[in-house]
Amino acid sequence: MGMRRATVNFFLKGLLNFVCKIDCSEYKQALHDNKPLIVIFNHINFLEVPILVTHSYPIKVTGLVKSETWKNPVMAFLFNTYNSIPIDRTGAYNESFKQVRKAVDDGYFTCVSPEGKRSKDGVLQKGKAGIIQLAIDANVPILPVAHYGGEHIWQNIQRFKRTPFYFKAGRPFKIRCEGRPGKEEREVILTEVMGQIACLLPENMRGIYAEETQEIKFLEFL
Repeated sequence: MGMRRATVNFFLKGLLNFVCKIDCSEYKQALHDNKPLIVIFNHINFLEVPILVTHSYPIKVTGLVKSETWKNPVMAFLFNTYNSIPIDRTGAYNESFKQVRKAVDDGYFTCVSPEGKRSKDGVLQKGKAGIIQLAIDANVPILPVAHYGGEHIWQNIQRFKRTPFYFKAGRPFKIRCEGRPGKEEREVILTEVMGQIACLLPENMRGIYAEETQEIKFLEFL
């Protein structure tokens, strides 16, 4: 699997660099500075996970991917190469959460998109509360990562232009909460978590998280 991953990574990274002009030095430095944890990021299109994974090599990075994608044999090959974790978006998360914890224990940084679906225009959408329970159950820190530029990929391809792709990394943190938070607590925590991604984005891309959280109650920065 090591040789297969190295070979796939070489060709996939080359293809991505041909299509995009990628600036992810800040993201790579954040991985070097931390032990394996959960990486959360904004979800614009299909490019960010391949970039996050290939440009961190040889650091081990994987991610949560919707289970139905494995129906495509090419995508299944790629996801299996990087030990990606399938998640059933209908709500059966427990097994996926266990696999995330195991991946982190095995030395993998695990990428998760709290939005759950692509925004396409780059404007940050409302997050899903599952990321909160995942982080609490796995008992591992979270590293917020934001990217922008990819929202212009299709226009640039049509013009035969490379797309500038920028990645920013914030401070890792843990969620301070005992047990399972109630509905109101969950919303406050979610706003604080998503706010860590939003503050790394240009103002016009922060969406409903444009206003900075005045007081952080549930996050402990590392």
